Amino acid sequence: MSPNNPPFLCKQLVMLTHRQSPSRSPVTTQKLTPTEGLTILEQQRLKRPTSPHLAIYDKAQTYFGGSIFQRYTGGALSGAVYLYATAYLAAPLLGWHLESQSLVAAFAGLSVATKTALKLAFAWPFVFHFMNGVRHLTYDMALGFQKPTIKKGMYVVWTASIITTIGLLFL
Repeated sequence: MSPNNPPFLCKQLVMLTHRQSPSRSPVTTQKLTPTEGLTILEQQRLKRPTSPHLAIYDKAQTYFGGSIFQRYTGGALSGAVYLYATAYLAAPLLGWHLESQSLVAAFAGLSVATKTALKLAFAWPFVFHFMNGVRHLTYDMALGFQKPTIKKGMYVVWTASIITTIGLLFL
């Protein structure tokens, strides 16, 4: 009888399914007080390994590469919007003047150095967040994950955001 013969295969399958499994002892449980359970949990936590994210990443590729700055700029921009929106809503109650005309007049009265610093403080996070967001969208499409591409993309985003910000300072 050849191994390709169907009855031979069926016989092997039957033998595999009827194989005796080693006997296992039933699972036993024991009642613990909450304090005893917490003690066991604490002992188990001491034996767990430290998460690998502390040491495995190349700082130049991931930290400076833009992911953390994407979060920083996004948080800063969101915080600024929430702060301004809250102040704008509270302004009539507090006697503040945050209308467009008041803000334009106040900005016009500032020195050139102060205007430049304020423009820089608002323009760079916005420009960087936008440009790095486009780069992250390409990552979402599974493009550009090779190490040289990641590094080139990092340099392109940083250079383009700085040049664009400098250009916006002169508007």
